[in-house]
Amino acid sequence: MAEPEHLFEVKVITTSGVIYDHQTSIVDMRAVDGQQSIMYGHIPLLTPLSIGDVTVKRSREMDQRVDHIAVSGGYIEFSHNVAIIVVDSAERARNIDLNRAEAAKERAEKHLQEATQSHDEQSLARAQIALKRAVNRISVYNQNKY
Repeated sequence: MAEPEHLFEVKVITTSGVIYDHQTSIVDMRAVDGQQSIMYGHIPLLTPLSIGDVTVKRSREMDQRVDHIAVSGGYIEFSHNVAIIVVDSAERARNIDLNRAEAAKERAEKHLQEATQSHDEQSLARAQIALKRAVNRISVYNQNKY
């Protein structure tokens, strides 16, 4: 008989409320200090997140489905087998509008070029962040296809 699967709860919360709340066997995310994974029984953790993909591997009962969530910063807290991810913005891969994400990428590239030409450091920093967010959304959308 197979060993019982150890699951824990993961919630993704934005200013709009909870956008994701499921049981999982593992969560992978990009923290500011590199890629990290959390499994059942992990030591308590509080760490800031980078713009990136949060990958949630669901239970065997869910055919080990993998959910991808595009996040833009924030942090993750894990304790007592509950992961709470609080972010500025988050979007599940299945909800990403690819055309909108590609348009945002084009706008960010245009702003990046303008800021570079005008030597405007603040605009350059904002454009770089906007570009990272748009590229991340496109990448997460494409991850969901596989």
